[in-house]
Amino acid sequence: QVQLVESGGGLVQPGGSLRLSCAASGTGFSLYNLGWYRQAPGKQRDLVARIPIIGSPNYADSVKGRFTISRDNTKKTVYLQMNGLKPEDTAVYYCNADRGRLELWGQGTLVTVSA
Repeated sequence: QVQLVESGGGLVQPGGSLRLSCAASGTGFSLYNLGWYRQAPGKQRDLVARIPIIGSPNYADSVKGRFTISRDNTKKTVYLQMNGLKPEDTAVYYCNADRGRLELWGQGTLVTVSA
């Protein structure tokens, strides 16, 4: 089974960039669909981007053209490159891995976009 640890969050000014990383331990990383979700204060957790085992990534409309998800199976890591950050992107970002009925989450990393 895979365990997930996110990193790369922090404080950034509007218009800035951050790259989040999610490193996995355990076996079978390449067999999981991977995703990034976010949860702002007082709101539900929403999908930001998802990259399947095979196929193209998909994105929430609010981040299309600004965020890019990628995976490196040899490093067992999934990334979220975030450009053109806006204050409304402020949230805790969670890494997710799913495989059939199995769903795993990281502990989250806080991204704050503020001047």
